[in-house]
Amino acid sequence: MSRGDLTDAQWERLEAVLPPIPKMGRPPRDRRQVFDGIWWRARTGSPWRDLPERYGPWETAYAVFRRWQIDETWARVLKKLQVKADADGIIEWEVSVDSTVCRAHQHAAGARKRGLTSGRTRPNGLAAEPDDHGLGRSRGGLTTKIHLAVDASFHVLAAVITAYQRGDAPAFEQVMDRIRVPRISGGRPRTRPGHVLADRAYSSRQIRSYLRKRGIAHTIPEKRDQAGHRLRRGSAGGRPPGFDREMYKRRHKVECRIGLLKQARGVATRYDKLAVRYESTVQLTLIRQAL
Repeated sequence: MSRGDLTDAQWERLEAVLPPIPKMGRPPRDRRQVFDGIWWRARTGSPWRDLPERYGPWETAYAVFRRWQIDETWARVLKKLQVKADADGIIEWEVSVDSTVCRAHQHAAGARKRGLTSGRTRPNGLAAEPDDHGLGRSRGGLTTKIHLAVDASFHVLAAVITAYQRGDAPAFEQVMDRIRVPRISGGRPRTRPGHVLADRAYSSRQIRSYLRKRGIAHTIPEKRDQAGHRLRRGSAGGRPPGFDREMYKRRHKVECRIGLLKQARGVATRYDKLAVRYESTVQLTLIRQAL
């Protein structure tokens, strides 16, 4: 077993949530070997063609990674791990929301953009691929932003990939809508956290109204310009939003989780041309770190 490969205990937990092996056709290559190869690429950020021989042909590893992205196997496996963690009482429904910026390597540029329209089916079933491929320009070059919802036990309940210039507040509802953890006992999946923590980037009337309508308590500091505008309006400005400074200190958990996620070099620096491929790399990293 090489550095970073699955242990026997980790493989046992992962194998229990993987899709069943097809009964017809050619027998697949050892799944554990293939997964270790895919994870090696995400962990090191190396090109697929540089995959060590001990993991088998690089074409096989890439084909499995791509196929499981298209049929959403990575997302389903991650969801099953979330369901098990919730059933075991590990997930704490105090959620912190934040985003992080990841530089994109030059190899991530160059994907086709002409003739693509958001929402339409792409070739090979890539229906969710945005026209900008989740890439935006900053002073340092091409960058991508990952928006995360992390619970108090460091479980990532939702992740959204956008371009760098996409603001945090406009993506907030999309992140919250992706929180969906089914229950083993049946019934509706859990989609509503008990409490939400976020920084000043999420201080807007629309977000506070959205949380109130869903009955979700929140701790979000008010921006200085918003506070000044409210005070200038006098009694018409209304009361200041409630803010618990001690509760807000617990938001550090999302920052710690971002640092852990970026230990995978394939996440810290984006090498995937398509946003859906990069999202699968993030999902793979979350799966590996949850084992």
